[in-house]
Amino acid sequence: MTTTPHPLVTGAQRLAHDLLVPQAELVDQESVPASHVEAVKRAGLLGVVAPREYGGADAPVAVARETAEILAGACCSTWFVQTQHHTPVKLLTTYDSPVREKLLRPLATGELMAGIAFAHVRAFPRVPVRAVAERGGWRFEGRVPWYTGWGLNDVMLLAGVTDSAEVVFVFAEARAQPGLTPSAPMRLAALTAARTVSLELDGLWVPDESVVLRTSQEEFALVDLPRAANASPAVFGVADAALDLVAQAPEGRETARSLRARLDEVRQEAYALADRPAPQDSVPERLAVKTRAYELLRAATTAAIVAGGGRSMALDNRAQRLAREGMFLLVQGQTAEARRTHLGSLASDQPRRGAARARSVRDGTFPQNSASRTST
Repeated sequence: MTTTPHPLVTGAQRLAHDLLVPQAELVDQESVPASHVEAVKRAGLLGVVAPREYGGADAPVAVARETAEILAGACCSTWFVQTQHHTPVKLLTTYDSPVREKLLRPLATGELMAGIAFAHVRAFPRVPVRAVAERGGWRFEGRVPWYTGWGLNDVMLLAGVTDSAEVVFVFAEARAQPGLTPSAPMRLAALTAARTVSLELDGLWVPDESVVLRTSQEEFALVDLPRAANASPAVFGVADAALDLVAQAPEGRETARSLRARLDEVRQEAYALADRPAPQDSVPERLAVKTRAYELLRAATTAAIVAGGGRSMALDNRAQRLAREGMFLLVQGQTAEARRTHLGSLASDQPRRGAARARSVRDGTFPQNSASRTST
């Protein structure tokens, strides 16, 4: 976290307090409105890490993380829609291409908003979307299983894999068009409001001048796997918001204090790892810290439900919304390696916890109340 609030952090806090938090439960039951996206744009949050020469803020990575935590803790659906935008901006900043001069400035200033359609590349050697060179451009065939922000985004960063295992990244308009058909918006257990669809690609053609990067699948994985193994700032943002609720209950103050201290420790470790070079052999260490962050997220959102009692079950209750958002974050951007690590941690941890509790009950050291009360 930054020591002196950056103007973008202050702006994000104001946006969260004045708009996102008060409307979060309503948005959760409906959809992220275009007015929320416009508010994010006005706050300058779409250009956090974009170069100044293209109209961005070129802010330190700590500022990008802190603003992400604030938005996710305030309204995770709004955070998830806008977070898609930052990867295309980073890619255009990193790689020089004709499309960079066309799109980077409008993306950095918020004139345009981008979504992403490339997570399916991680399924290799399975190829959900195939790219084929054709008449001065590229034709895309297959199905993008998840695309977030449909109806809010102007352009999308789309990737496909060629028969020679080359990954081709292009920009395309985020609208129904010949060769691109969106599904109806998905109804999900969490973040339905983020306007997620699947995309059927039946010969979508994109010209060569819209290509931003071509790289081998092996090189893509070399960069992507360590990066995907890092803990997301959203995990810490949602956990913090849940602990704020826990702290509001008199009997929850000590629980909130203890969990927050552990959360701050893991946050510091996770961000220190993310700032280090990311060789392949760092993936297990990063995944271990990410899994610890997940466990604290689960503890924080569970504590918020418990502290709220029966009221937590109402659909307009903040605790249950945060719990569902936490559930979503467990699988957001999930890789096979992350899944194996998380499941392995759960398998090894639960018996140990159960045995420890059994021993404490047997020894008379497990805390028990002489009276119970049902909270409604």
